[in-house]
Amino acid sequence: MTTMTEASVREFKMPDVGEGLTEAEILKWYVQPGDTVTDGQVVCEVETAKAAVELPIPYDGVVRELRFPEGTTVDVGTAIIAVDVSGGAAPAPAAEQPAVSQPAEEPKAAGSGRQPVLVGYGVATSSTRRRPRKGPEVPLQQASTAIQTELNGHGAAPPAAPAVKERPLAKPPVRKLAKDLGVDLTTVVPTGPDGIITREDVHAAVARTQAPQQEAPVAAAPAPAQTAVSYDTARETRIPVKGVRKATAAAMVGSAFTAPHVTEFVTVDVTRTMKLVEELKQDKEFAGLRVNPLLLIAKALLVAIRRNPDINASWDEAAQEIVVKHYVNLGIAAATPRGLIVPNIKDAHAKTLPELAESLGELVSTAREGKTSPAAMQGGTVTITNVGVFGVDTGTPILNPGESAILAVGAIKLQPWVHKGKVKPRQVTTLALSFDHRLVDGELGSKVLADVAAILEQPKRLITWA
Repeated sequence: MTTMTEASVREFKMPDVGEGLTEAEILKWYVQPGDTVTDGQVVCEVETAKAAVELPIPYDGVVRELRFPEGTTVDVGTAIIAVDVSGGAAPAPAAEQPAVSQPAEEPKAAGSGRQPVLVGYGVATSSTRRRPRKGPEVPLQQASTAIQTELNGHGAAPPAAPAVKERPLAKPPVRKLAKDLGVDLTTVVPTGPDGIITREDVHAAVARTQAPQQEAPVAAAPAPAQTAVSYDTARETRIPVKGVRKATAAAMVGSAFTAPHVTEFVTVDVTRTMKLVEELKQDKEFAGLRVNPLLLIAKALLVAIRRNPDINASWDEAAQEIVVKHYVNLGIAAATPRGLIVPNIKDAHAKTLPELAESLGELVSTAREGKTSPAAMQGGTVTITNVGVFGVDTGTPILNPGESAILAVGAIKLQPWVHKGKVKPRQVTTLALSFDHRLVDGELGSKVLADVAAILEQPKRLITWA
């Protein structure tokens, strides 16, 4: 009977919801033991290093067990839920759990409120056993005593031997120096004529006694590590680095120390671009679409890439080759509650301005809802990061791994500007272009940045240059 029951249980394993991801964190369970599920029903939401993803169950049945609580990071390929697919009534979860997971002897985690099968799941029971120590201390002490007895039996000098030594030879100034320094002259090795202790001998003795004292703190260094975990919870908050933030940090460190970054800046009058934005908002072709300066900046960058295609490339370290891309997957950096993500618009180079506006709107909305798929964040070629929304003039952006360039857009502000020979208030912004100097030299990077600036200053170039 037990065999039949176990045969009817299907285990749903954590899938690789991206490409090559190794783990995911369970954010929320939508079912509980005893619930009936159907094929395609979403049972939980997980967060990978790239995005939050909902997982559907691939069969019908009754939930027997949730293998991990919310907040647990689980390796890809590990069973996370057990479902009875026999079609019978749901058995009592408490009675069946030991038959599925078998870690009945494990203690419950403090405050978990769940069965202990969640602790150490999939780990062999022998892995937690400790081998008993061999050799008690008493035989060791006896051995030490025996050795000492043997040494004494062979004529070893008794401990009181130093007491019968003659008074060491030293001149009065040297004796005073030794007294001031706290040095016992009987322990000093003389180097002077006829065995006389010199001032140098006393200083050498002091140096020998100080050396072990300086080494002692090194041996005791591990002790502070125990106090490092203690901190003032009322004045500090510690946030575990995981998921999107952990992946972003690793990617940025890897990029910063792999690709030689160069950043160039240009300040440009975008007054005409801002006027064009207002005109497009009234255009029927853009009805219901998100029209903002970022749309025209993105289009300007795409035009600049078309005029300078070598900027759209990547560096293949293994093959020692520059890979020029004949397509543009335009990344847009987006700040979300889970951290900074960079989804990209696939084949952005082939989209018309209304199509680009629609793609930008979908990208932003999906990112804000935390529903960006891992596929949407893979394969980017060039990125735009808009730091101007925070009121920042500009910055020096770090390249996304595998990309050759990233454009930072600063805040657009009304500033005094020389226009047609007169100082007038104009809408001005600063652009910063970072690029990988292994494959993009100063000339190419400057041309791309100059082209973007020229288009934003005179938007009609979008027509003539595109």
